[in-house]
Amino acid sequence: MIDKLREIEEKYVAIEGRMETPEVYSDPAVYAKLAQELKTLSPVVEAFRRYCKAESTAREARELLDGGTDDPEFRELLREEFEEAKRNMEQQEGELKILLLPRDPNDDKNVIVEIRGGAGGEEAALFAHSLYRMYSMYAEGRRWKTEIANINETEIGGIKEISFVIEGAGAYSRLKFESGVHRVQRVPDTEASGRIHTSTVTVAVLPEMDELDFQISPADLQIDTFRSSGAGGQHVNKTESAIRITHLPTGTVVECQDERSQHKNRDRAMKILASRLYEAEREKQNAELAAERKSQVGTGDRSERIRTYNFPQGRVTDHRIGLTLYKIEQIMNGDLDELVDALITAHQADLMRAQTEA
Repeated sequence: MIDKLREIEEKYVAIEGRMETPEVYSDPAVYAKLAQELKTLSPVVEAFRRYCKAESTAREARELLDGGTDDPEFRELLREEFEEAKRNMEQQEGELKILLLPRDPNDDKNVIVEIRGGAGGEEAALFAHSLYRMYSMYAEGRRWKTEIANINETEIGGIKEISFVIEGAGAYSRLKFESGVHRVQRVPDTEASGRIHTSTVTVAVLPEMDELDFQISPADLQIDTFRSSGAGGQHVNKTESAIRITHLPTGTVVECQDERSQHKNRDRAMKILASRLYEAEREKQNAELAAERKSQVGTGDRSERIRTYNFPQGRVTDHRIGLTLYKIEQIMNGDLDELVDALITAHQADLMRAQTEA
């Protein structure tokens, strides 16, 4: 591991040097590319340098102790310094192991979240709205921007389906484990007998792609325009600004009708289409590599039940990692960090095990 870290540090120093040369400094595109590479390497290099500093401190303290100083107070200070340096080395080593894990190239991307009511009719649609609100509040708390691309509402405030974009640094890295079936157990407002109903909602989280990330032939597209519509007269306008794009080879259909501009709707719809096609291709590749060890936190398969929200007991249980939290109100109000951090930690532990077994 140390040899690999030295190579990374050498690469980092070399990039720093290149960025100071006139030919690179005067080329914005090259400079930006190198700056991004430097930003990616920086956490690893900084942790490695902290490790090296702690190692140097421990070595010097050990040499002085072995030198046989007779001053008991000085020896005690050296022992404390040595032990603290060893603890720092262990801490940095653990951090470096995580930083060196294979990195998902999509982690820094924005995300497209698609929520659809499943089993449970109107109650599922109401919970779909609750999940949309939960993710919106989580995004707001992290100062991310949320934009609805398409929404199909019910008459009493539920959501049959919704597509929305969350824009922010690291959005995909934090939300990618939300894909799957979310189950809710609660007493509906319309239930006079107080009987608990179980409903399901599916969530898909896709890294936002654009047409450059995933090439789509214009000949494969059928593009239709129509007027926006919504429950109770919402999202209605008198011009045909809404866009429906059909990818003919796969039959994938994307609608975008939240923007008032046809051009903006088309641009957003193309990004959603590219993201869906990219995800379908990735799922196909994953299926072909089925022998490869799968992550403990799940495959992201939307048929997989990942979490239960039990309102009578006030608990949320993530079935993939066996975590139960009795703070359902806070979670539904966007306090997701404890869940997200636990899922990321479990995923990192699984990657480490896979590397050890390889």
